[in-house]
Amino acid sequence: MRGRAVKQPMAQIGLAAERLTRKVGGKKMPAIQMLKARWREIAGDQLYKFCRPERLSGGKDGRVLTLRVLPQAAPMVQHQSETIRQRVSVAAGGDVTAIKLVQGALTSAEAPKARRVVRQLTPKERAELEASTVGIEDKRLREAIVALGAAMLTADNPNKDNG
Repeated sequence: MRGRAVKQPMAQIGLAAERLTRKVGGKKMPAIQMLKARWREIAGDQLYKFCRPERLSGGKDGRVLTLRVLPQAAPMVQHQSETIRQRVSVAAGGDVTAIKLVQGALTSAEAPKARRVVRQLTPKERAELEASTVGIEDKRLREAIVALGAAMLTADNPNKDNG
C-alpha cells in the first residue's frame, strides 16, 4: 500500500498566488531590482549564501539571468539552476529561459554587521588574572596568557549563564 499525503504542500499555493498577483500588482520596479531585493526569499537561505543576481538580459527567445557565484559553490548552484530558473521566472514575470553563471566574489547589498562592543575588565578582574599568572617566569608568555584571559573574560559567550 502506498501512502498519500493528506495535504498538498504550501509551495503550490504560493506559486499560484504569485502568478495571479504579478499581473494585477503592476510593475513597481524593474525585474532585476526586484530580484536583488527578494533574492533570499527566491533562492532560499542555502543558495543565498553562494550567489546573487547580477543582470537580466532579454532576447526574443526569452530572458537570461546572470548570477554571480562563489567559485567553490559553482557546481552546486549549476546543479540547482533549473529550480532557480523556475523560481525566478515566476517572481520576475516569466520567460526566463536560461541562467548564466559568472564566478567571482559576491558584493552584498546588506549593511555589514555592527562590530561588537568589548567591555573593559574591572580592576578586580585584572588583579585576579595577573595574580593567577605570577608563577610564570617567561614575561612574554605571562603577558600572552593575561591577554588571552582578558579576551575570554570580555567576550560575548552565548553559552554563559547570565543570571
